[in-house]
Amino acid sequence: MRTAYTSDQIRAAEATLMATLPEGTLMERAATGLAVVCARMLGGVYGSRVVLLVGGGDNGGDTLYAGARLAARGAGVDAIVAGKRVHEAGLEALRRVGGRVTDLPGGSARTSATTPDGPAAGNLAGAPGDGVTGGDAVVGEAVRDLIGAADLIVDGMLGIGGTGALRGPYATLARLASDAPGEVVAVDLPSGVDASNGQVEGAAVRADATVTFGAWKTGLLVDPGAGHAGRTELVDIGLGPHLPEPDAVALTDADVAALLPRPGASSDKYRRGVVGIAAGSECYTGAAVLAVGGALRAGVGMVRYAGGAEPVAQVRAHWPEAVITTLAPGEGVEEVGRVQAWVLGPGLGTGDEARAIARSVLADDVPVLVDADALTLVARERSLLRRDAPVLITPHAGELSRLTGVPRELIEARSLENVRRAAAELEVTVLLKGSTTLVAQEGRPVRINPTGSPWLATGGTGDVLAGLAGALLAAGLSGYDAASCAAYLHGIAGRHGPLAASDVAEALPETVRSLVNGLRQSRSPAKLER
Repeated sequence: MRTAYTSDQIRAAEATLMATLPEGTLMERAATGLAVVCARMLGGVYGSRVVLLVGGGDNGGDTLYAGARLAARGAGVDAIVAGKRVHEAGLEALRRVGGRVTDLPGGSARTSATTPDGPAAGNLAGAPGDGVTGGDAVVGEAVRDLIGAADLIVDGMLGIGGTGALRGPYATLARLASDAPGEVVAVDLPSGVDASNGQVEGAAVRADATVTFGAWKTGLLVDPGAGHAGRTELVDIGLGPHLPEPDAVALTDADVAALLPRPGASSDKYRRGVVGIAAGSECYTGAAVLAVGGALRAGVGMVRYAGGAEPVAQVRAHWPEAVITTLAPGEGVEEVGRVQAWVLGPGLGTGDEARAIARSVLADDVPVLVDADALTLVARERSLLRRDAPVLITPHAGELSRLTGVPRELIEARSLENVRRAAAELEVTVLLKGSTTLVAQEGRPVRINPTGSPWLATGGTGDVLAGLAGALLAAGLSGYDAASCAAYLHGIAGRHGPLAASDVAEALPETVRSLVNGLRQSRSPAKLER
């Protein structure tokens, strides 16, 4: 499991660790790890051209010391000092091995910002006195030429303390680095990305790789920050024993495989889980077909489908495995038979007949997944969510907006904050769909799904996800685990496009098999011996 932390959590852990170590130890560890990754990205260090974008404080110090290591191996290293403060010892180390230094107008390579491991003064975007005013005019043609000709650009302008929009030369340098033909590596996180939540307010460095120190930062795992980070590598500097409970987590293949239910020798279809699906309408028959398909392809013991005559005909034609109940107009699901969880909402409609079905499903005493049209219904009547049995809701930003009253744009811009707030306010588990899918439950770290794919942005894939998650609920997983595992599997199944929603459902069995087999292999004696 990948655990992630806010900037405040990282700072506190660093302070505790630094109190036990000789001065400069953490920076030495960070710079060494950074230099190793830079050398790997360059392929051959000798004769390569490296540009360091240097801000004040520890991030700039890490960058300068790493640059000195590269220069000592024959790289041509130019440091561009962006602000009024600079890490003096790191700067001197670079100069001793032939590194060149360029001050931007208004900046200075002679004003010390920090002790080797001390907190960085002015390590904020636009901090007073840090030389971040003046804009494009400050960055002259010589600097632009250096960046444009570099084989590798190392972004060490801002660290975990950077918040808000980049200004002045910082913003200009971020744009130049992002547009340059050479590769870009970010130090700890890309400048312009908020370490705690991944927010980007204006210009930000778009890196090919990010080398982060001590622990993952939440902002590296959540879009838009994750999209700016590129591939990420973690350098261990010894923070582990000093870290608190994580702010957020991301599951791995092994985590998901260990959570997935598997049949035993005594299993039957009822022990494997029976999921009820109330979905589809005369206008949206396909939603019912896809939701049932998602559940069946996930390996549920049985699907009991309930709907009107039109979707019933389509489900019967596509999925003979489903046990079907045709509902008369206004009829509820009381006669469908016993289930261990319900999926409610895909393509259901929002009229009186749909409302009657929703009320009857939510009156049952089993977990319910509420999706799509059912979210619109409960937004009109939020008291329907007040029940003793668990509720998992699976909205996109627009649907969550209707439920909470928070504007869609704000939910998309501050997804972590708003998914947490919704879980607490509504007292449900929330799977918020988006470019980064998030799962929130009050009192637990937000789970960040790492497997999402833009190929899933096509009609009907949400219906498949609802059926998949409902199957896992019926098999006995909690809403938190069912949502997390379903999002993970759904993302893998949708990685290779172009595809239709039915392709995602069809890919689920092989996705599950590959994860489970991978876990078995990792636990086999032969694997351990190798």
